[in-house]
Amino acid sequence: MIITDVQPRRHRLSQLYIDGEAAVKVDTETWLRSGLMPGVEIDDERLHRLLQDSAAHRAHEKALYLLEHRAHSKKELERKIARAEFDVDAAKAAADRMEELGLIDDEQYARRLTQELFTRKKFGVRRVKQELREKGIADEIIALVLEEFSPEEEETVEKIRELIERKYPMAQEDEKVRRRAVAALQRYGYSMDDIFTVLREEPFD
Repeated sequence: MIITDVQPRRHRLSQLYIDGEAAVKVDTETWLRSGLMPGVEIDDERLHRLLQDSAAHRAHEKALYLLEHRAHSKKELERKIARAEFDVDAAKAAADRMEELGLIDDEQYARRLTQELFTRKKFGVRRVKQELREKGIADEIIALVLEEFSPEEEETVEKIRELIERKYPMAQEDEKVRRRAVAALQRYGYSMDDIFTVLREEPFD
């Protein structure tokens, strides 16, 4: 097979023509580093290696772009790269490299997210655990951060009371409002016992 031409394309890609036919697109930087040029013969093994190098470089660049905008867990980063038309191996390699460089740290990420979910979003333990799992945080890290940041029972009850007073002030008097409040608070991750501890209190001022 002979590389007969190379043409620039959008998104920093280059279109390779092999034996006069449009064949594959590769990352332009990878192409330039390869030392290949039109007129050079290329076999299947070398072409496959070129495509792998191209995918690895583009996945690496995508990872840096994503991390520039906000922090990610390793698994979350891997999933997002894979969704951006990269194969799973390239996505995993890019996430591994970001971890090696210290650009992602699941434990630090889990600590920051857990604090935010408890303090700003007022979530209960079950919802926080669910959110961390959805981000791909390992169970042992989840257990560690929950042990550190989980509120005491009195604080949990106070958060429920605040949410009811702010969003469902008629929950103690109106059965329909009470049902909506209970459903919402369960979605927030609070237990039925804690929810009804508050609802059975004396009416709020």
